[in-house]
Amino acid sequence: MYLALKPDQIHTILHLSEKFSVSRNHLMKVVNKLSSLGYVDSIRGREGGIRLARQSTAIRIGDVVEDMEQTLEIVDCSADGGCVLLPACKLKHALREATRAFIRCLNDYTLADLVANDKQLLKLVG
Repeated sequence: MYLALKPDQIHTILHLSEKFSVSRNHLMKVVNKLSSLGYVDSIRGREGGIRLARQSTAIRIGDVVEDMEQTLEIVDCSADGGCVLLPACKLKHALREATRAFIRCLNDYTLADLVANDKQLLKLVG
């Protein structure tokens, strides 16, 4: 969201980690993945940093969640999970359907939608 608020600037990991009190190492891992997925451009060098790789209007929130998470399964319904109900269980279907609805709902929003109150957000983050 911060990158979308200041799209014409290049931001450093250090600056972002300090501003949002997030571990620099953790943020580096997140940015690395976002970069490999094409959401963020990473610029190397002394004047380097990160910025959005796409327009904020083209980044759907559900897509980002799906891309960033290894799994969205609420429970492990795999055969090796040891659940005796697995062959007849309807819960796994309900949970899968709920997860699809969750992603559909998130995909109704773009990054631009989340920063539409940019003046208020900019006051909070400077």
